[in-house]
Amino acid sequence: MGERTTRGPGPGLRASLFPLTGPLRFLLLSSFLIPLGSFMVLPFMSVFLHERLGMGLGTVGVVLAVASLVQFSGGIVGGALADRIGLRRTMLWALVVRTAGFAGLLLALRWPPLAIWALVLTCCGAALYLPANKAYLVHGVDDERRPAFLSAGNAALNAGMAVGPLIAGPFVLSSPGWLFVAVTALFLAVTAGHARLPGTTAEHPTGSEETAPSGLLAGVALLPFVANALAFYLYFHFQHFLAVYAVERASSAFYSVVLLLRFTLVIVVQPLASGLIRRMPYALALAVGFTGLAAGLTVLAAGTRTALLAGGALITLGDIVLFLKNDLEALHRSPRSDAVVFGQQRLAAGLGACLSGVLGGQLYGLSERAGHTGWFWLLAAVQCLLLPPLLLTLRRRTALRPVPDGDHEGALTRDDTDGRIPGR
Repeated sequence: MGERTTRGPGPGLRASLFPLTGPLRFLLLSSFLIPLGSFMVLPFMSVFLHERLGMGLGTVGVVLAVASLVQFSGGIVGGALADRIGLRRTMLWALVVRTAGFAGLLLALRWPPLAIWALVLTCCGAALYLPANKAYLVHGVDDERRPAFLSAGNAALNAGMAVGPLIAGPFVLSSPGWLFVAVTALFLAVTAGHARLPGTTAEHPTGSEETAPSGLLAGVALLPFVANALAFYLYFHFQHFLAVYAVERASSAFYSVVLLLRFTLVIVVQPLASGLIRRMPYALALAVGFTGLAAGLTVLAAGTRTALLAGGALITLGDIVLFLKNDLEALHRSPRSDAVVFGQQRLAAGLGACLSGVLGGQLYGLSERAGHTGWFWLLAAVQCLLLPPLLLTLRRRTALRPVPDGDHEGALTRDDTDGRIPGR
């Protein structure tokens, strides 16, 4: 086996990313355009369904909860599909499904019940697309450069999420028809571009089909999977409930400023810090990330405008470390293809986000009825400090297990994060 690739400082960000091939440039551009189009519509769906189509808020809540669960947890199906039919074909089918969803929203202006199915279609398309997109982006890239490519993709994604609502806000209720036409046209163009992407060696996986793990959760990297679920569970306290908390104490406009700060930090900081995060020991990354979440949630309890900004910044810095490092560790530890690994991590994210919505909603309601919503954030911060140590038990169980003779020199273990073959 060659020298381990994770030692040393590694190349800088510019050296890691450039020169970019034409397909990778297009994929990064798509990583901006797809969330741009999606977030011209999706953040306003609760308002659109309630005010424009006349759905009750209870029904709207159920629809959005189901759509969110499909979008996150369905990634495990997307990863498995990419493993079977290839990365490019999976991305194409995903974009066809998502384009049909946005076209369905246009038709829902005349037949409102179609809106529910159209929204679910867009979320199914997102679930299928993201694992294949990430796997294509890092296919054949060595371990030292993978963090830079993943963080560049995340930066493009967050930039699209930030810009989309700014463009669409004035039109979503006044001219939704033209908005849905524009988004559908954008997705048609992006789909046509994906049809011209070259295939990869992952389009036709090699190896013995009889011995390769094939179940959706076969070969899952347990510690990164659980750590990702826990990170999303704690982070989504912020994602789900900051809006109602911030609007009560400041305004909807100020809440938008907090979100803009979050997007800006992800876009700027994560690519610059990607090399450092790659070299950081996993235990230290978990400690830094969860401490950042705990500090930010504690600051939010103060409820002032300064606290909202500072708390949002600290939480974002924590999740920058956690989300990237968990993906990198999952890629290192799992024998499955990249697309399957990303799909498994998306499942963990969906489970965590769903649990946060269910339990967090109950806790926020209790604190609101008690007249002290600040206690909600303090309780979440306490969980950031008490729950992560449970991960140490998983770490001990997966460490230093003997490996059968003939497996990579007979020396690697499930916890050896240098044993991942780039591009698998």
